Amino acid sequence: MMKNEQAAEILKDIFRQAVDSARPGPIVPPALPQKPKGRCVVVGAGKASAAMAAAVDAAWPDVDVSGVVVTRYGHAVTAGRIRILEASHPVSDAMSETAAMLIVQSLHGLTPDDLVLALISGGGSALMALPAPGLTLADKKVITHALLHSGASIREMNLVRRHLSAVKGGRLATLAQPARVVSLIISDVPGDNPADVASGPTVADRTTPGDALKVLERYGIPLSGAVRDVLSQPAQQTKALPHSEVKMVATPAMALRAAADAARRHGITPMILGDALEGESREMATVMAGIAKSVKHHGQPLAGPALLLSGGETTVTVNNGRAGKGGRNTEFLLSLACALQGESGIWAVAGDSDGIDGTEDAAGAMIYPDTLNRGQLEGLDALSYLDAHDSYRYFHAIDDLLITGPTLTNVNDIRAVLVV
Repeated sequence: MMKNEQAAEILKDIFRQAVDSARPGPIVPPALPQKPKGRCVVVGAGKASAAMAAAVDAAWPDVDVSGVVVTRYGHAVTAGRIRILEASHPVSDAMSETAAMLIVQSLHGLTPDDLVLALISGGGSALMALPAPGLTLADKKVITHALLHSGASIREMNLVRRHLSAVKGGRLATLAQPARVVSLIISDVPGDNPADVASGPTVADRTTPGDALKVLERYGIPLSGAVRDVLSQPAQQTKALPHSEVKMVATPAMALRAAADAARRHGITPMILGDALEGESREMATVMAGIAKSVKHHGQPLAGPALLLSGGETTVTVNNGRAGKGGRNTEFLLSLACALQGESGIWAVAGDSDGIDGTEDAAGAMIYPDTLNRGQLEGLDALSYLDAHDSYRYFHAIDDLLITGPTLTNVNDIRAVLVV
């Protein structure tokens, strides 16, 4: 019978291998385009973008490289000739706006011989925030905060943010004309649509302001007069530039394949259930518990020892006014533990590949067959913590948080359920 310690080491290694497969250092240089005749201006936004910039600077010592990239506080690394800024995530701050303005300024005076290398990764929507004409940063922050608590998907959130921005939805690529634009993207969104990663600053937008308005109305989010005016304007879709190219250098699917390979090295049969699973965290956990029990008791859809892998981005809807501490991964795991009720032979890890689950300092957490029992010994009622969206405090109390620190990449959530 596998012990908790052995299961934990296996799951931590699998999670680590998935994250390592998306680290910018090894994956960016092979994806670089032909060197330009003129300058290379590097711009970018996202949790992985500073590490991506460092890789570019190191790979092209013989190219005239400059530029500005913004990342989340605590995610900066030295990138030689490329200026690295830090700003707030998931809600923008003044530095988000300053960074956006400096990035726009770096694109002035380009020629057809120049190359704009756009390094885009998840988190860029908040980190590079230049409001559309008629809006203020405060207008955008109010909307973002409301969306984060509404249960809206990341796709819906980014659709709205594109239409409240002066640089998203392909507008940054338009500002780079007449230079060639190549975007290297690390995807953190279900489906890997480049228009959804960081709200697509260099990708043509096929949606309309009216589509954004419908999202906000669907979730009952109050709108200021200024926001409603912007979203009531006629659609002006951004056209793709003929000399603009997009390359996906890392995706959730790639990370899950690396996790599956790691599982096989441990003698465990993996099954990837999908890289783009969405829905309420606690409800997905209930479904996953049912699949895990089926594996254990019936050998369906595969026999153990088995690893059920999934990616994507679940949501947490706070509709009871009781918002504790925690992110979508710890909420998923606490719900999973409640659904399994101490079932033996089942362990799980879930974490955000960027190392930060929501706004806390943990990537996620782990659960064991005795997770609920150990909580009870500490006087904790798991269901009460789940209802209060206070999963971080529960796992902190029993010392089961997964702490990695910033990983400097971001291919969304990685969930692995081990069944023996």
